[in-house]
Amino acid sequence: MKKIYLHILIFQLFASFLLAGILIPMDNKQSNHLKAYGIAFYALESGMNVEWLLNYRGGSFYLDYRDMIEKECLLRDVKYERISSSDYARINNEIQSKNMSSILLEKAPEIAVYTPLNKLPWDDAVTLVLSYAEIPYEKIYDKKILDNALKNYDWLHLHHEDFTGQYGKFYGNYRNAAWYITEQQTQEQMASDMGFSKVSELKLAVAKKIRAYVMNGGFLFAMCAATDSYDIALAAEKTDICQVPFDHDGVDPFFAEKLDYKQSFAFTGFKLNPDPYVYEFSDIDIPPSYDALRIDPARDYFSLFEFSAKFDPVPCMLTQNHESLIKGFMGQTTSFDRKRIKEHVLIMGETKNTDRVKYIHGNVGKGTFTYYGGHDPEDYRHYVGDPPTNLDLHKNSPGYRLILNNILFPAAKKKERKT
Repeated sequence: MKKIYLHILIFQLFASFLLAGILIPMDNKQSNHLKAYGIAFYALESGMNVEWLLNYRGGSFYLDYRDMIEKECLLRDVKYERISSSDYARINNEIQSKNMSSILLEKAPEIAVYTPLNKLPWDDAVTLVLSYAEIPYEKIYDKKILDNALKNYDWLHLHHEDFTGQYGKFYGNYRNAAWYITEQQTQEQMASDMGFSKVSELKLAVAKKIRAYVMNGGFLFAMCAATDSYDIALAAEKTDICQVPFDHDGVDPFFAEKLDYKQSFAFTGFKLNPDPYVYEFSDIDIPPSYDALRIDPARDYFSLFEFSAKFDPVPCMLTQNHESLIKGFMGQTTSFDRKRIKEHVLIMGETKNTDRVKYIHGNVGKGTFTYYGGHDPEDYRHYVGDPPTNLDLHKNSPGYRLILNNILFPAAKKKERKT
């Protein structure tokens, strides 16, 4: 009997030696892609390193074996596989021989979401997926940004904010709604309290702080209206583009010729639409009305570009997915007109054979920006007042995965930024 126990003990010790780690597959076998990112983030927060296996089974994660990781995967219903040393060696051999790469994630980034404290009648896809994936973040708004709080964060998200001071161009449809009236009063009071005569001046000051943050090495991710309104605000620094309903005086009659496109991150040559009754900032966006007229929602897709994992690791990280063709979705800014995108900006997702670009990335100074058109990847037409998306129904959303790629991206760049 003692020999049997001894053999069992030897076998257990041998098995534990062979067990190298945990593989979290991100291909179509994964039960919950979104919470899988949360596991990777949890491991980073716990002081572990994570290997992001680019282009291997949809961008899988590999971690050294820990009981706590296995338990978290079980609790969060995330599929995982125990990997032996020989399995790990085989995976590495495959990665070396194909368009794949292993990126080391070293430290969980500090995440900030730019959002007002008051409740507005729409939600934010990024805060939804961060909460669902159990990834911690902090809310930050104008005063904190002007007080230089951005230095405490690695990653900043902008979503439905209007940096031009035109309140999202909602005037035409919602000027008599209680929430709109309250929002304008709140913003005007806040601008006054901080020493600005107009909301547009406050938002420009915030936009410039964000620009400095990116120039110094910050990571900016923006969706929906925050993409083009941010660039427009920077370009319009030396002019007034707001009509009477927004700032109580008229636009500069020469605003068009005073736009400085050199100041914007991604877009150039755009023409503004200052009409307060038109729900559109400029011709950067190919608006939802065009899409609805020309495209059947059931057939509206955009495709991701394939990048070299070994030579272009940044865009490769940002496009990791188990699908290369992704359902389209609308927003105040739905997609970007190819003709308005600067030459140095990298296109990562587009609707083929059209001018509609969905997903772009670029460098500014020491930092980067990524713009993703649309409001909610799993709600084709998300209207003001609609309930938030239930992500339990979209655990494997490829559209939401693009957001979470951006959240992990700074973890791979952290070491480089510190040098």
